[in-house]
Amino acid sequence: MKGKASGYSKKKGKVNLDEDKFRHLSMLERSSIRKLAIKMEVSKSTAGRWVKGNKIRPHTNVIKPALTDVNKISRMRWSLSHIQLTMYEGKLLYHAMHNIVHIDEKWFYMTKASDRYYMLPDEDEPYRSCKSKRFITKVMFMCAVSRPMFGSDGQPIFDGKIGIFPFTQQVPAKRKLKNRSRGTLETKSIPSVNKEAMRECLLNQASKHSITNHAQIIPINKAKWPANASKEIYIQQDNVKPHLKSYGLQFEAIASTDGFKFHLISQPANSPDTSVLDLGFFKAIQSLQDDKLATNIDELLENVCSSFEELTPQTLNKVFLTLQSCLSKILEVHGGNNYKIPYLNKDRLSRTVGLPTSLEVESNLVRDSLEYLLLPQNDVGGSYEIGHLSNVLG
Repeated sequence: MKGKASGYSKKKGKVNLDEDKFRHLSMLERSSIRKLAIKMEVSKSTAGRWVKGNKIRPHTNVIKPALTDVNKISRMRWSLSHIQLTMYEGKLLYHAMHNIVHIDEKWFYMTKASDRYYMLPDEDEPYRSCKSKRFITKVMFMCAVSRPMFGSDGQPIFDGKIGIFPFTQQVPAKRKLKNRSRGTLETKSIPSVNKEAMRECLLNQASKHSITNHAQIIPINKAKWPANASKEIYIQQDNVKPHLKSYGLQFEAIASTDGFKFHLISQPANSPDTSVLDLGFFKAIQSLQDDKLATNIDELLENVCSSFEELTPQTLNKVFLTLQSCLSKILEVHGGNNYKIPYLNKDRLSRTVGLPTSLEVESNLVRDSLEYLLLPQNDVGGSYEIGHLSNVLG
């Protein structure tokens, strides 16, 4: 009589990772624990122990914009153009960027197609529905921010948050429903944001495309701008077609009034890592907005605007430092975007010595970059002026 069931015998000892076999697997074959276990001919628990034991590491990969040679040269010149004209204590520093206003658009959705919750065993699962997952209600917002300014006591003098503006309009309802009569004004998202909508949002005091009657980006920028700050302001935007150009007559008519002088500048093409909004501020707004329930467009607008106001000037200030660190990385990889965003441990710095206003740039890195740009094959994309650096470095 046998004392136990036959047919299975537990393997003694741990299964070691065959690194040679692992290296020959394609990245798609490593995309999940299940796939990896099958290709390595081990159990899922064994593959999980490799992860827990730091023998292999998980990695989330994001597709980045494809860059041409012209794009890379423009990105290098853009990074160099943000370095100060003079050296401070023998060091090269980035501009403080206090007179640059970053503007950009982003879609905010009423809900996610898929979401995760943690629930008690006896709780009912939430029921969410919509007519089509491809057409979840959404609204495009234009956001404008600048570098916050702080006093000697560390308190904010200027929070840097110019505003966030929805591209919506009020239209009368065409049909009578149970909860409203025909002709009642309701908020609708603008289906196509064109150059006319951009002009209204940037220049006009009252926009027919916005649900509010507040001033738009340039007028509200004038109202919020600190009295002791430079009134020569650069508005940085990306290169989408609806954006205005600095030589437009409508822009020139309002750019140099009330003692202000506004300039429109365009960041390099395919370069979201040169804007504080795409680098992290939009994610910060969305993380707060995702925690708020919205059942209609009006509630979505309120949630996005309240999330924008809840973010502190310190959060925005940290993103500007991240931007400066990315400019250095762009120089290191000769204009590419195949780099990791540097970890600066900003929370620890703010608790101890305080956050710097400008990050240091290695002089050797600047010299190498200038020499690289002087090569004959790199004589392209000369849209950003960097001649001052040659004088600074001698």
